[in-house]
Amino acid sequence: MPTFPHVARHAVAFLALSLCTASIALAQPTGKAAKGRKRYTFAQKDAVSPYVQNVTKNTDEEQDVDGSFTRLGYRSYTDMLTEVEALRKLKDWADSTYQRRVTAIPPGGALFITIHRQGPSSAELSNLTLTVTSKDGKEVFAQTLAPGSGRFFGRDLYQAQRMIPFPKMDAQELNVSIRDAKLYQTFDYVLTLPAAQ
Repeated sequence: MPTFPHVARHAVAFLALSLCTASIALAQPTGKAAKGRKRYTFAQKDAVSPYVQNVTKNTDEEQDVDGSFTRLGYRSYTDMLTEVEALRKLKDWADSTYQRRVTAIPPGGALFITIHRQGPSSAELSNLTLTVTSKDGKEVFAQTLAPGSGRFFGRDLYQAQRMIPFPKMDAQELNVSIRDAKLYQTFDYVLTLPAAQ
């Protein structure tokens, strides 16, 4: 029986190309994720943190329903110190306990991330990468979150939270993005750092 080696080579090449194309297609986001996040016409102040504005729709009821709720919060050094001082009076802490708590406050305050996701595997914090840039586009802080799982929150949602110490910086507006590798979504915010007090 005659053989056609050139035909066989073309067939193998075509099969390899098809498999490669299929794997690329599987890696791409589909549906809602492929469209990207809805954006506000003007950035909206967060309901919890006065320092944060939502650029994309991150914390509306719709995001809680579809499992993409992602809240960014910030507390300044002064905010955290005020809380420690109030707790000292309330709990009658010893001086050593008070000093230990004060020493533990990050000099630049802290970011707080809260997510609600559908299913426990989606509420894994290591899916998130945080990037902070200045108004001129210079990266000033970046971190992929350490692993941490969520707890049942209600319906099919799981909640996970993380505090991230933030470096001390001058008062300024910063752009913050949180990328969720599992959702193929990026959540955008404006963070206004207060003047040191």
